[in-house]
Amino acid sequence: MSFRTLDDLNVRGKRVLVRADLNVPMADGKVTDSLRIVRQAPTIRELAKKGARVIVLSHFDRPKGKVVASMSLKPLVQALAGEIGRPVAFADECIGPSAQKAVAALKDGEVLLLENTRFHKGEEENNPSMAEQLAALGDIFVNDAFSAAHRAHASTEGVARLLPNAAGRSMQAELTHLAKALGNPERPLMAVVGGAKVSTKIALLENLVKRVETLVIGGAMANTFLAAEGIAVGKSLYEADHLETARKVIHMANEAGAAILLPADVVVAREFKPGAAHRTVSVSQIGADEIVLDVGENSIAEFRNRLQGTRTLVWNGPLGAFETAPFDRGTVAAAQLVASLTRAGQLLSVAGGGDTVAALAHAGVEDGFTYVSTAGGAFLEWLEGKALPGVEALQSN
Repeated sequence: MSFRTLDDLNVRGKRVLVRADLNVPMADGKVTDSLRIVRQAPTIRELAKKGARVIVLSHFDRPKGKVVASMSLKPLVQALAGEIGRPVAFADECIGPSAQKAVAALKDGEVLLLENTRFHKGEEENNPSMAEQLAALGDIFVNDAFSAAHRAHASTEGVARLLPNAAGRSMQAELTHLAKALGNPERPLMAVVGGAKVSTKIALLENLVKRVETLVIGGAMANTFLAAEGIAVGKSLYEADHLETARKVIHMANEAGAAILLPADVVVAREFKPGAAHRTVSVSQIGADEIVLDVGENSIAEFRNRLQGTRTLVWNGPLGAFETAPFDRGTVAAAQLVASLTRAGQLLSVAGGGDTVAALAHAGVEDGFTYVSTAGGAFLEWLEGKALPGVEALQSN
């Protein structure tokens, strides 16, 4: 990939539009999870310190082109200011006279947050007029929102084609680590894919199986693969209409010379609730009235064996129902193994998407991986091998 970074820019006295992703969880007007703000702050802080007039763009929630008071970015001003260590002004519009006036009042080193870009239909439509109005507010465009890069919106793709552009530090980190993990990885390469449904990850599985030496499949989606191989999975969640999809992935793995690692043993219970009575059995011994809720110790032992010779790992999705003890043990054990080898310098590990961040935090190893992406859909589409409009626009400039 070829894109410019903050190191390539002379920003003193310049109006720099920064596309951030401040779409963070809120409750009663307060931020409940500030991880995305923490990830975006270094870019904003660095630009302000270098004397730029920083104008921050972001969406929040899904107002569908209308002004929705509860989806205003104004409550985020304090959180953003606290994270970057300097005051943040706010404009109640992202385009038009109000935004223009607020931008004109900026001095070198000052930061301005504009109102929710999705209050305008032109944002999600990638309307050229809206992109032009946004571009008129700045001299340089910096995209630091990898998590929104899979959307061709006015503030991600449209404006990037109208101004000199660069990747912010968070975007740079995402692209650098994903390139190391999938672009030109040190081999052997392993992918761990968990979660509930095969149907939501068909493209992901079909792309990864052609790239990796080992594909580990866990979570409820593993039940579909087991069922595809003729194994009775009792009352477990599985997709009967995707057995052929699973067989196709297995066939593709055989053709590519990749190994698919399915659970050898599983933790089952008759009901899914915290502390439910459970037992660990071979996959061939799942009772007709039992539900598979986690992988067993033998499966983790085999994972450990495969992991020892692995040099690069990509992880998406939990191996079991990690939110409910005791069915979190498999995910926790596997995550801790990856973190241990990563800390020892034996493994490059990149994770993200879906419940992955929460699962790694539950295991206490979110800082033990080489990189953990906060992007959901964008991370998945990258793993699927799709072009991301927001990234493509950076590379084209």
